[in-house]
Amino acid sequence: MAARFTLEYWKDGNWLVGQVREVPGVFSQGRTLQELEENIRDAYQLMLKERRVIRRRARRRPIALPA
Repeated sequence: MAARFTLEYWKDGNWLVGQVREVPGVFSQGRTLQELEENIRDAYQLMLKERRVIRRRARRRPIALPA
């Protein structure tokens, strides 16, 4: 089952630029809305892949932060 997210996009010159609202750092562009959506999917998949690599190497420890 695919997760559902919000694609925010805007026109920048001849390009449509977009981001996945719920996932910081996932941005892309395309000349058409269809191309932008394909590129956003690719960017999201790359982010997930990199995240898995980082998690395997990352160390963890608890930390207290002020409320």
